Amino acid sequence: MAAIRFTKMNGAGNDFLMADNRDGAFPRDPALITRLCSRRTGVGSDGLILVEPAQGEGDFRMRFYNPDGSEAEMCGNGARCLARFANRIGAAPKVMKMETIAGIVEAKLGDDGIVDVRLSDPSPMRRKISLELAEGNVRVADWVDTGVPHAVLLVDDLEAVDVQAQGRAVRFHEAFTPAGANADFVQLAPDGGGILIRTYERGVEAETLACGTGIAASALSAALAFSLSSPVRVQARSGDLLEVRFTRIADGADGAPRFRDVHLIGPAVFVYDGVVDEGF
Repeated sequence: MAAIRFTKMNGAGNDFLMADNRDGAFPRDPALITRLCSRRTGVGSDGLILVEPAQGEGDFRMRFYNPDGSEAEMCGNGARCLARFANRIGAAPKVMKMETIAGIVEAKLGDDGIVDVRLSDPSPMRRKISLELAEGNVRVADWVDTGVPHAVLLVDDLEAVDVQAQGRAVRFHEAFTPAGANADFVQLAPDGGGILIRTYERGVEAETLACGTGIAASALSAALAFSLSSPVRVQARSGDLLEVRFTRIADGADGAPRFRDVHLIGPAVFVYDGVVDEGF
């Protein structure tokens, strides 16, 4: 059986399998990817990420697959991990550009495993969307695409939120059809200087310990709601602290808030290298 080589990494508790596919030999089979990402019968991860040859101006191409085998536009924490992995295998220098379905993502490797990723510019934000999640349970959300779509809901007590139930209701809500949306629940930090976040992720279909594009989306939404200035400090469910820097620009003709130069800054950690048989 063919051997599949991978590297396990995590970014603020968001864990991934990395593989070098510059030779095109990696079997991009959804069923295989699902088995690899399974936490009970496989290696276990929040997704699989491949390094592939660039097709345009990037140093390489990023291919991101969810644990259900579906391909997603990109992943913020995954991009930070991939930047370190790509540099380690010689696919990119310390300052790099990676091609994603969502556009060009720039990354810069810092000291002590910290990676600064400049995301593609987010979509205009749709604010204060009314969502009926269940009979009598109406919530308000902001929606913004920071590489993948996110619905951000502000809460008073993050620990009291049933993220699995409410997150799933938001993720499949008719307001976000057909693509659906990741659901981010956000609370102002006790010191008022940042936010706390919990996220239900598409493709994983569960809460994860961190979500990079969700952290970025939530920081932008919270900046408006709580009058926070850049940078915004964000504490993920893992307990890790990340930083989101951004520039607010003039609203669009429709009045929708707009941002550019969104940077996601935080840790990216190598865990181990491994190998499995393709037919496991």
